[in-house]
Amino acid sequence: AYHATGRPEEALARYEEALPIMREVGDRAGEATTLNNMAGVYDATGRPEEALARYEEVLPIRREVGDRAGEAATLNNMAGVYYATGRPAEALALYEEALPIMRAVGDRPMEATTLWNMATLLQQQERLPEAVEQVKAAIALFHDGLTHDAAGNTVERYEDYLKRLQEY
Repeated sequence: AYHATGRPEEALARYEEALPIMREVGDRAGEATTLNNMAGVYDATGRPEEALARYEEVLPIRREVGDRAGEAATLNNMAGVYYATGRPAEALALYEEALPIMRAVGDRPMEATTLWNMATLLQQQERLPEAVEQVKAAIALFHDGLTHDAAGNTVERYEDYLKRLQEY
């Protein structure tokens, strides 16, 4: 909440206070959430390496507690940091790892967004046929009842992107 109001350092201080308490009471899920929130603040304030370090702590906890949706979200968040810091191969690998988990937990909006992100990376690597396949897979989700992706985009945006890829 502090971060959302533009007070990231205060948010980090509160998370730093909460973390040992979560650990002391054995609240592994709360610990993961706190670390994830810290990573988000670091990412939003231009500290990607610190964000990645926190996400690296979150991932095994999410797996330990069986939070598959949280695991997929963490992989996606890490991929976003890698993408933003010019490490597309790492980003793509994490998106590919997250995708089957999203499918398993039924997070179709995030699945579509991940397919879009993968297509963008593939397009930048001039792997156009693969990029096209990712966008087509996302469009299929819309044709199966999805109304918007996790970012709020509709099928029209995906169809426009597909058209641009095919013209490229």
